[in-house]
Amino acid sequence: MDAITSRPTRLTRSARLSQPADHGRSTRALADWPLATKSILAFWLVYGATVVARALLSGDAVGVIQNRSVTILSGLLLTFGIYLAIALIGRRRAIRTKVGIAIAASILAALAQSAVLMLSDSRAHQPQDEFRLQAREGVVIITKGDQVRIERHAAEPLIFTLPKIAQLPRRDIVRVAADASVVWLFFFAAWSAFYLAAQAQNEAAAARQRIAEAESAARTAQVRALRYQVNPHFLFNTLNSLSSLVLASRNAEAEAMILKLSAFFRSSLTLNPTADVSLADEIALQQHYLDIETVRFPKRLRVEIDIAPGLEHAQLPALLLQPVVENAIKYGVSATREKVLLTIAALREGEDRLTITVTNRGEGTARLARAAPAGQGTGVGLANVCARLKARFGDAASCRFGPLGEGNGGGEGGYEVTMTMPFEQVGGPA
Repeated sequence: MDAITSRPTRLTRSARLSQPADHGRSTRALADWPLATKSILAFWLVYGATVVARALLSGDAVGVIQNRSVTILSGLLLTFGIYLAIALIGRRRAIRTKVGIAIAASILAALAQSAVLMLSDSRAHQPQDEFRLQAREGVVIITKGDQVRIERHAAEPLIFTLPKIAQLPRRDIVRVAADASVVWLFFFAAWSAFYLAAQAQNEAAAARQRIAEAESAARTAQVRALRYQVNPHFLFNTLNSLSSLVLASRNAEAEAMILKLSAFFRSSLTLNPTADVSLADEIALQQHYLDIETVRFPKRLRVEIDIAPGLEHAQLPALLLQPVVENAIKYGVSATREKVLLTIAALREGEDRLTITVTNRGEGTARLARAAPAGQGTGVGLANVCARLKARFGDAASCRFGPLGEGNGGGEGGYEVTMTMPFEQVGGPA
């Protein structure tokens, strides 16, 4: 009987997956563009409504709307620019960082809006409506466009033409620009605050949904585990192996097998499937099961556990590996008479990624992988694993499985399952 070996080295993948049945999707930075677009349009529609209302009250509605159309168009573009800055620069960052990005982008947008208004002032349409104001001194002040006329008793009226912004002294230009920037800063900051609040609410709702899905998937996994534990076929094969050992007077091995079976039941039945467990605990549970299967298939099954140093306390959903290992035995070992190497490996990619692979290698598994119809056999159990990863970690996790290519360093071929998730340690961050 081949012994189960454990090596503290990293697993070198012998081949890429040739036909992945499922894969994780990368997080799209602009995934919430419908929310941003609707909110931006709503903000500027409200502003446009106030412009139209003011224009209708004036004597030159067309001129007022024409002048404000430049403001609305530039404001729309600048608000979209703020959204792009938050979405692209603040991608996957904390809310405090996003707030800082929003403030900086709003300041820049306010300065740009002020510059646009100042540049368009020289070409702005002069309103034709006239405003009259009776002063205490008895004179009448009349404004029309950029002209101011003061009518006095028994004297000729005084007419003044107001200068364009570009004709003012530089100091006054800066003051006008600063005043306009402050006004627009509050507008852009208001939209940014609304967008970040809506985004945070959506993320919280998505997190609650993922938690609910994770709990549901965990309960489903527990049901599958209980069915697996009392599976008559599994029990029959185990008891049959025990009977064979007893009949052959191999009492020590039979006693060892009973102890392994007891340890497996005790560990799996007392495990809370809704909690995260350490990688070491998850591997220990699988080793209990593999110890039993190694007794059943002493000449066909060889197991290697290959965990990179420092990953023992990495956390993952409880019972995550069970359907994978179960499928590996059921479809990779039980269905062939040839030798199969089953490898469970874990390695850390970068600072924040944990990758776990379960691989069957052998000519028999290669033929089974080619012959298995799509969507049957291993697909059901592995789809459950991928769904649990998705529910627990969202788009930050991925799950792939498929046959190993024989022509690209795959040796005898085989089948591999790859699970990637954020690296977290039990009891705290990495």
